[in-house]
Parts: sequence; structure tokens; C-alpha cells
Amino acid sequence: MRKQIKNNVSWVGKIDWGLTSFHGDDYSINSGSSQNAYLIEEEKVVLIDTVWSPHSNEFVENLKKEIDLNKIDYIIANHGEVDHSGSLPELMKLIPDTPIYCTANGVKSLVGQFHHPEWNFKVVKTGDTLDIGNGKQLVFVEMRMLHWPDSMAVYMTGDNILFSNDAFGQHFAVEELFNDKADQCTLWDEAIKYYANILNPFSPLVKKKIEDVLALNLPIDIIATSHGAIWRDNPAQIVEAYYKWSQAYQEDQVTVVFDSMWEGTEKLANEISRQVSLLSPDTRVKLYNVAKTDKNDIMTQVFKSKAIAVGSPTVHQGALSTVVGWLEFLKELKFKNKKAAVFGCYGWSGEGNKVLRAHLEEAGFETIAPEIRCSWNPREEDLAQARDVAKGLLGLA
Repeated sequence: MRKQIKNNVSWVGKIDWGLTSFHGDDYSINSGSSQNAYLIEEEKVVLIDTVWSPHSNEFVENLKKEIDLNKIDYIIANHGEVDHSGSLPELMKLIPDTPIYCTANGVKSLVGQFHHPEWNFKVVKTGDTLDIGNGKQLVFVEMRMLHWPDSMAVYMTGDNILFSNDAFGQHFAVEELFNDKADQCTLWDEAIKYYANILNPFSPLVKKKIEDVLALNLPIDIIATSHGAIWRDNPAQIVEAYYKWSQAYQEDQVTVVFDSMWEGTEKLANEISRQVSLLSPDTRVKLYNVAKTDKNDIMTQVFKSKAIAVGSPTVHQGALSTVVGWLEFLKELKFKNKKAAVFGCYGWSGEGNKVLRAHLEEAGFETIAPEIRCSWNPREEDLAQARDVAKGLLGLA
């Protein structure tokens, strides 16, 4: 169970190969995941985080095999969300007086979820330290809203390890634990998906916190995340990626998202995609039927895009629920500095485009004027309007 990270620091978490969704069913998992917990054994013994409650008995039994639980001097709860704290109730039955170090909001979260106000909470804030012996300390850094108000990170001096909790992680099962052992394509695909779908709403805070941490001039040899691969090979690379992603990130990409009742709106989507590619061959084009593609995977591509087009037929003076539901999620993610176009077919009243435009503007997108509003099935003159839409998305109009 125990896997060495560095010197007297070990991983004692759970590789969760069978996990397929997270946050209920709100986040899709394609490559498994892990809940990373860590054991530090200096003069003082410290447990950093636990694992999700379905694995709590396994976690506690495995931990017993590694160490006498009564020798644990301190527990660090970097974040109260149950994928990190879920095993605390089982563990605290056995060592009820062990101090739990967390933020003030961490106390609120843990008491609110597990109803144990009697636990021995020790509230910490940025800059507080904990001496663990052998000349080493733990330094606490609040990471408020990355991605909960209670979140924090812990830096271990001497070994230069940043226990970053949810920052810099991925939902990715890596048996070998480390980033240099992981499949690189999957690693980066899952890292950017994680950022786009979970952390992007807090991008201004991400940028500021990275600047704050860098200003401390702390040497960081390892970033020990709470999910996925641990960054030991050039850990600065993921910090640099987060800093870039936090600043209204975009690539030379256009994404077209739609749903269709009787293929008419789908024809428009295909033609808009084709015209973008014809006008700008170097621009990457992505096309998704929102009813048939995972919403988180689409959002990752939207995150990468400089512009999107969203289409739906008019239904009941509105748009298809698949598209409107997806647009509600789009609002949550607070993307910045991106353009959007609308398109769709209608049979009778034709309000769909107006509804789509309103949702996109609420989501912070700059909607362009060209659109396709097509009565019944597209004719050649309707399809011809796709070129103006493509020009608007590419900034060529």
C-alpha cells in the first residue's frame, strides 16, 4: 500500500480505477482517478488528508499495517470535501484526540458534514508553521476558493514538497504515481479538463495565488496533488500551465456545439465548421452534438477555443433542453474573452436564436451579429450564410 514519495514521506492513498463520475454525475471520469493521502514520519508523524468514505475501512486497515495509529501526532485536512475527508470518521473512532489542522472554514465544512464538533481542531492561516522535527516544518498556505472556501496547501521544508490538494491535479489513475511515469497525452488532457471544468471560474484567484506563492521563493521539488499524478519531474511545468490557463486562455480553435430535431440544425453546424476550416486552414475546428457527447469534454474544448457557435432548433418558443442545460453549465464556468455565434432552424415562430444569444451573453461571451435563422430545412441560400458566421467567429468580418 505504502509508496515512497521522498525520504520519510509516503503515499497512502487509493487508486480508484473504477471511478466513472465525480461531484455526483457532474464531472465525467474517463481514465480512473486517485485519492492521494500522505504520511510523513519525521520526529513527529503527520497524516495529510484521507480518502473517500466508500474506501474508508480499506484505508484505515491499510494504514494500521503501516503504522501504529496512536503514533500519529497530527492530521492535516487541506480541504473538507468528502473525497479527501471521507475516512476521518472511521479514523477518529480509533484516535479521537488527535489534532486536526485546517482553516477556519475547514472546521465549518468538517463539522457540517460529519457532525463531530468535539474533534480536536487546530485552526491555521497562511504563514502558520508546525514543527515536525529533524529541522523540518510544515508551512500552511490558504488557497481560498481553489476550489472551496476552506482549501489550503501545505509546504514541507527540507524536502521541498508542496502538498497542493486540488490545485495542479487530474482525475487520472496512475499506478506508478509520478508524472514522468504517466502517459503524457492523457496526463495533460486530464489536467486541462480538470482546470477547465472545476477551477476556471476562479481563474483570477488562481493567478493571484500563484504569484503569491512564487513571491515566497520557496524551492519546490515535488508537487504532491490530491488527485492523479504527483509532479516530481519539473513540477514548475504545471504551475506555468496553470498561470497561462488562468489568463483568459485560448488557442487557435473554434468549437461548434448543437443539437438537432430533424437534421436541419445539424446541416447548419456542419457547414459552419466547413467554412471556418476553408477560411482559416490552420484553425482547429471541433464539432459536437451536445446530446451525444460528454459535457465536460465539450467544455474542455470550449476552454481552448477563441470562439464558439451554438445551435438549436426552436422548440416551444425556446431551444432544446439539451442545449439550454449545457448553456447553464457554460455560465458557471465564467469563460472570458471568447466570441460566440448562434444558429438554428424553426418551423413556426423562430425564437430559438434569441434565446441562445441571451444565454451566451449571460455567460460572458461576445456574440457576433451574423447568424443563421433558417425556416424549415436549409436551402442553399441558408447554407451560404455560414460563411459570414465563420468570418465573424474568425474576426475576418
